[in-house]
Amino acid sequence: MKVLVTGGAGYIGSHTCKHLLRHGHEVVVYDNLSTGFRELARWGLFEHGDMLDAVRLRECLRRHRPDGVIHFAALSQVGESVREPGLYYRVNVGGTLTLLEAMREEGIPLLVMSGTASVYGQADHMPLAESAPTAPGNPYGATKLAMERMLADFERARGPRWISLRYFNAAGADPDGECGEMHTPETHLIPRAFMAAAGAIPRLELFGDDYPTPDGTCVRDYVHVCDLASAHRLALDYLAGGGSGRIFNLGTGTGFSVRQILDAAQKACGRPIPHSVAPRRPGDPAELVADATRAGRELGWTPAHSSLEEIMNTAWRWFTAQSPA
Repeated sequence: MKVLVTGGAGYIGSHTCKHLLRHGHEVVVYDNLSTGFRELARWGLFEHGDMLDAVRLRECLRRHRPDGVIHFAALSQVGESVREPGLYYRVNVGGTLTLLEAMREEGIPLLVMSGTASVYGQADHMPLAESAPTAPGNPYGATKLAMERMLADFERARGPRWISLRYFNAAGADPDGECGEMHTPETHLIPRAFMAAAGAIPRLELFGDDYPTPDGTCVRDYVHVCDLASAHRLALDYLAGGGSGRIFNLGTGTGFSVRQILDAAQKACGRPIPHSVAPRRPGDPAELVADATRAGRELGWTPAHSSLEEIMNTAWRWFTAQSPA
């Protein structure tokens, strides 16, 4: 298929573009480079454009005539969403509305959306299945849930057909060393642990040590970015085969605490990581662990690269290649 990938110059988007090309698909990357990087838009034809620019987006769809769209383009920092909710609703919800209207007007039938476990909020029971109640505890999660509801509404009103992939914590890097995690500023736990190890920041901050978890720090389900990439291809295949209107969790079913991640990062880099405890961040649930049974059963998806060792080793190799220490 020919696939337009919005946000394809970002972390998960770039890995997915590379994966799609390796499996014979044509790729067009659509990105405004506000949070993405031009050097990560290497896999496919690059089109510079903003999700809120309806004219530009429709022109790209009309010219390239993709068979489907994978939609990554969105803001994704929980803390920032708490401080700037209007920005998140404007970009995430408004951008998705622009995309859906353009796809319907241009007759593009298939859409795979980058979803998030943040839509669940703080649940009482783990692991979380797709049937769990949704109660996002921050504007980021709320905008992603609104995006899913928009997809369902548009499908009932003549399309496109859609899938939302609710992934838990993306981590790791391309084993070939060609792409990896790049954010400005960097807010994610694993790269910040390596930044502290290398002296690029004074210390790693652990946000809260009084959660109702075994060691008091947040527990998350970490899934390798290459496994996420494969899920997007499988979701496209599912849609092409006639499936639609489905939500899939993507995770391993195993949670690791922040302190366990710190220990694993120290093992991977072979040096101590200075750290300190900081106050909790607003909107952070204590635990998020996936039940991804549905993705395995219906998509044939298996997280083949998501051992903590592989996540850490690929992330450390990518970090050292970008910032030799």
